[in-house]
Parts: sequence; C-alpha cells; structure tokens
Amino acid sequence: MTIADSGPRPTPAPPGTPGGAPGGAGVTTGVLARRLGVSPMTLRSWDRRYGIGPTARTPGGHRRWTAADVVTVQQMCRLTATGVPPADAARAARAAGPGRPSPVPGAAPSLPGAAPPPGRSRAAGALPLGDVRQECRGLARAAVRLDAPALDEQLTAAVARHGLVAAWQDVMVPTLRAVGRRWASAADRYVEVEHLLAWHISTTLRRSAPPAPHPAAPAPGCALLACVPGEQHTLALEALYAALALEGLPVRMLGAAVPPEALDAAVRRLGPVAVVLWAQEGVRAAPALARHVAGARWGMKGARRGPVVLLGGPGWGRSRPAGTLRPHGLPQAVEAVRSLYPAR
Repeated sequence: MTIADSGPRPTPAPPGTPGGAPGGAGVTTGVLARRLGVSPMTLRSWDRRYGIGPTARTPGGHRRWTAADVVTVQQMCRLTATGVPPADAARAARAAGPGRPSPVPGAAPSLPGAAPPPGRSRAAGALPLGDVRQECRGLARAAVRLDAPALDEQLTAAVARHGLVAAWQDVMVPTLRAVGRRWASAADRYVEVEHLLAWHISTTLRRSAPPAPHPAAPAPGCALLACVPGEQHTLALEALYAALALEGLPVRMLGAAVPPEALDAAVRRLGPVAVVLWAQEGVRAAPALARHVAGARWGMKGARRGPVVLLGGPGWGRSRPAGTLRPHGLPQAVEAVRSLYPAR
C-alpha cells in the first residue's frame, strides 16, 4: 500500500534537533500539528493560554516552531495524554526544558510517561473509546501521534500496574478496537496507527513473558498455541502465551496461519495437554481441523491420551465441535489450561 503525502514537507532537521531546520527556520503550525496528531487549533490554544508556542519568525514575519519549541510541545502532548491537566502539563513542560523529560505531577520521576491512577474516561482524542480505563486515552493519543516512546512507556506501566491479564483486557484490547473501528470508518486511514500500536503491544507481551526454563526432569506436556490456516491475527495468542509463561506452565507458540499438516506433526511430536486454535474471522474457522486434533491419540496401548482443544477468537461464533472447549476471554483460557496440570 502506498501512503500518499498530505501537505508540504518540513525542512529536514539536522541531527539532534528534532523538528528544527537549518538556520533555526523551524516548521509551521500545520506541519507540526500533522506530525503530532493534534489539531492546529489545539496548538494555537496552548500558545494563547499557556505560552507553549512558536518562538521564531521568518523574514516575512511568519511564526515558526524551532527545535526547542517542538521538544517542549512534545512533552506537553505526552503529559496531557496521560491525563495531566493542560495548565499543569504546560508548567511542567516549560520547567523541564528541551532534552529532559517533564516531571509528571504526582508521579515517580523515573517514569515520566507512566499511566495515571486507575479511572474511567469517556474521551480519547480522535478515537471513540467509550467508557474505558483512563490509560486508554493516553495510549490512543500516543498511537495517533505515532509516538513510539510514549506507547512503550504506557504499555509497560499498564502491565506493571494491573498485571498482564488485566492490562490486556482493559487497556490494550479496548484501544485496539477503537483504532480498528476508526480504520473501518475512515476509508483506510489510521492503518499506520493500528500497525504501530499492534507492534508495540506485541513487543510488550513478549517482554513480559519469562524465558522458558530448562527443567531437570521431563516436564508434563505443553500447551500448544496456533492460528488456524490462513489466520494472521496472533496478538491474542501472544497474550495467552505470556500469561501461561508467567504461571510457569510449559507452552509452545506456532504463530500465524499454521498448515494442517504442520499442526498435526507438532501435536504428535510434542504430545501437548492442550491445543489452542485461534480464528479471528468466521471464514477461517476450521471445525474439521479442531475435531481432528481433538481425536489425536498417542502413548502405549491402555494408556493412550490426547489433547484438550480450546477454541479461541470470534471466528468460531457459536460453533463448538465435539470434544472441544470454548473459553471466553483470557482469564478463562488461562484457567482452563492451568486446570490440566497438577496443583503447583
């Protein structure tokens, strides 16, 4: 897909001076607004009310944002995105100065982008989030701005504050759904927002999962996670992988679009206690494959066993082939898999 340019390009900034231009010419309010994902009216309002505005002028008298101005307004954006009132955010951004993170009022200095105390919010910048946790608003605004450092900080803070399962259900999923709704209603706009957000969520989930241990004795069969053939959506399986790993349970991830023969080979080689099959869309659901996996057996005669098959994702609808389970949500999936192992 080709992303068409919209509007004039700013003069490239020299190394170490984000947003600036040679000779300090700076950028216009319109260019900066597009870069930050806010409206020009918002920038003009911050200038008028809080003194966060452009400080340079062209020979013709037009105001321009210098590199230092851009750093200050970026800090302002990050603070307001996490719920800090604009007046307080402006004071903190001005006090910090270029090159240093703004102190969040009431927050630990080491986490300038940390999420605010739990709360509910009905506003989320340009994305229709509805009644969700306060952290979703900051995450949505950072995603719209394509602000990778803020996304990383806020996702890490959400997992640290709420735990991985709650962070997935109450922060990550609502924000992903909001971006998806806006993409579907905006003629392919926000595709880059969804891709960046999904990548950072994936990174956070993988970072949250501890490395697989090396057991001294043979471990019980693992949980095997796979997308059905043709299915590319893996984030929910990545969340389940991380949650099971945090429980200390053996788990293997095969990922997206696993061919039936490859899944069958993995099941027979690993002898898993559980197989989770994910289908995001109904057209991808494969009841025959689920029944085949549920019917797999191995071991000595008289002690043969097979896996418990769990069906994940909205693609399955109400379909539930015989011999399978249909957990609803990450906590239920974790509990279903955990119940298959001896008490720990």
